[in-house]
Amino acid sequence: MTSCLIAMNMTRGVRLTECGRVADTFFPKLVGLLRDKSLEYGDGLWIMKCNSIHSIGMKFIFDAIFLDKNLRVVHLVRQMKPWQISKIVFSAHSVLEVPAGHIERTATEIGDQFEMGLDVSHGIR
Repeated sequence: MTSCLIAMNMTRGVRLTECGRVADTFFPKLVGLLRDKSLEYGDGLWIMKCNSIHSIGMKFIFDAIFLDKNLRVVHLVRQMKPWQISKIVFSAHSVLEVPAGHIERTATEIGDQFEMGLDVSHGIR
């Protein structure tokens, strides 16, 4: 059984992922979303100990939410296109990558408080 990341914007009362993934070790952080052809609604990738991202080699556009150690939003990247590099966000401790348009759909803003949890009831993906 695989654990699914549930990312919740507590300020807005909305979920951004239903069954996201966590990249907290070298290989998952290195590969990120490079193997994916798209990022479906409810999916996402939470990259731990990260303050800058890239989309070199990516095949799709996505949104990125930079979070500090307390899971408060400190920077937003809307519609990050393939072959881009984000700025370094020194106050960020992690980045949540979600489907393009998710920041807009959920009204996520800088200062919003997030909560992350794992749901182990989902089957193997």
